[in-house]
Amino acid sequence: MDPRLSEVAEQLLLIERELRVLGWWADAAPSAEALSSPEPFCVDTLAFDEWLQWIFLPKMKIILESGADLPQASGIRPMAEMAFREHPVEVRALLESLGEFDRLIG
Repeated sequence: MDPRLSEVAEQLLLIERELRVLGWWADAAPSAEALSSPEPFCVDTLAFDEWLQWIFLPKMKIILESGADLPQASGIRPMAEMAFREHPVEVRALLESLGEFDRLIG
């Protein structure tokens, strides 16, 4: 069993919490079409916070619950820094959680 699993799970919970605190947690999912974009991070159909909620967090939950191998690398924080560059102060805690996730995976 990968010793990082509990720390990764904790970071995922912190990411969700920060999305909720920021008011970026949605009750209704985007369309199936928006969720199935072939573009990285669904940049053509979803805002980055939507991608975190509807693609990233569910995929990571499945990986953790199924016991599948964790990804070999992660670079989510740099993408988040670009996506949230208009809100640098507000997203500080979210960026820290995403950076810690990247560190744990890398």
